[in-house]
Amino acid sequence: MQVDECYQLGHVIKKHGLNGGVTIFLDVDFPEEYSELESVFVEVNKKLVPFFIEHISIKGKKANVKFEEVDSVEDAEGLKSHAIYLPLSSLPDLGDDQFYFHQVVGYKIIDLNSKVDGLIKSVLTGPQQDLFEVEIKGKEALIPISDQIIERIDHEKKCIEISAPDGLLEIYLEP
Repeated sequence: MQVDECYQLGHVIKKHGLNGGVTIFLDVDFPEEYSELESVFVEVNKKLVPFFIEHISIKGKKANVKFEEVDSVEDAEGLKSHAIYLPLSSLPDLGDDQFYFHQVVGYKIIDLNSKVDGLIKSVLTGPQQDLFEVEIKGKEALIPISDQIIERIDHEKKCIEISAPDGLLEIYLEP
């Protein structure tokens, strides 16, 4: 399994307890959906290594996890800060008007009001607002990800049509 075939579920924050447990930050919208996990991939030395789960307990965005064969504080401490992955194939299918953030990187974005278009370079997540980082005419623009702005998503054409508020794109494009 390669990283580009996976999505990052989260990362190990710290050891938990004295028997090799760890606390994982779950960087997902609905952490409780992962309460039945049987295994994950942990990035170790730039390779994905499968780890099987003995026990998982989720509280908010954190999970206390006991992996098989991680039986000491030292073993658990060695996993600190390591990224946790799951295969992309494990993601549930979404409706036509929905998307996963990793999925739209590289999509074209078109503003229906100004006819300006650009390319989504990345998605920035924040506590208040998620943003598309878009390259338009060689400049970077940040566009809020909002149902009020997104008009249509065409996954076949890899294109998102938006209606940007007046002035939003202009502030990035003015010399």
